[in-house]
Amino acid sequence: MKYLIPFFALLLVAPRCLQAADQPPAHINVQNLPNQATLVDDVVVPVPSEIFGVLDKLGSPNWHDVLRSGKVSPPGKRPQTALLLGTVIAEGFIAVEAQDSEEIKKIGHNVLDLAGAIGVKKSVISRSNAIIEAADKKDWAKARTELDGALHDVKQAMIELHDDELAQLVSLGGWLRGTEALCLVVQKNYTKDGADLLHQPLLLQYFQRRLDGMSPHLKMDTVKTIRAKLNDIAPLVSGPTISPKDVDDVLAIVHELVKSIQQP
Repeated sequence: MKYLIPFFALLLVAPRCLQAADQPPAHINVQNLPNQATLVDDVVVPVPSEIFGVLDKLGSPNWHDVLRSGKVSPPGKRPQTALLLGTVIAEGFIAVEAQDSEEIKKIGHNVLDLAGAIGVKKSVISRSNAIIEAADKKDWAKARTELDGALHDVKQAMIELHDDELAQLVSLGGWLRGTEALCLVVQKNYTKDGADLLHQPLLLQYFQRRLDGMSPHLKMDTVKTIRAKLNDIAPLVSGPTISPKDVDDVLAIVHELVKSIQQP
């Protein structure tokens, strides 16, 4: 069986598979996705416009209510910085949906600062400038494309530096912030279709495997806490139906995890 994963996870696990969709359907039918979607370990990966289209049709989310403003500072420890970078890039996609040019520009600067703290600043200077320029012009499609590119370039630079595991933490941070945002949208206007977007047991297993095999020196307290809490999230997103209480419970867990990542 194949499962849907939200667009945030796609952007942070397989950013280069994005393609534009013309008219997003009112409901995502898994069987109709193969022409546009991609598979990651048998997980159906819909394109971002399909996910946003579904959410908009389900309740026209107010993305400004979901957006989290503010400048971030590198926390010092590289694993937490990588997690934080993931949350910031996910925030960028939310800011694009909110069409908030000032927040997008802040996020462009934040990406540059965090990439510098990890040692891959050179890989994102041009992307960061392009994000800021696109925000000035209110070119939302370009801003999203450059965010996608920034993520890819950062992760590729990490891999070239043999920091593959840090790249996985970037992915994990983005997934956590994206899941938090998705829960907030679904919680405000619960529908079964909206809640189904949280049904992602295979993706959760993907992150669990990556964390289990991670080098001991990267398993700082925040990483250990996240690994333990994934066990609590798993049963909530694995059942045939995700109830309003399940959404509330997932939100409570990921909110605390994102908060711990963002604390200096």
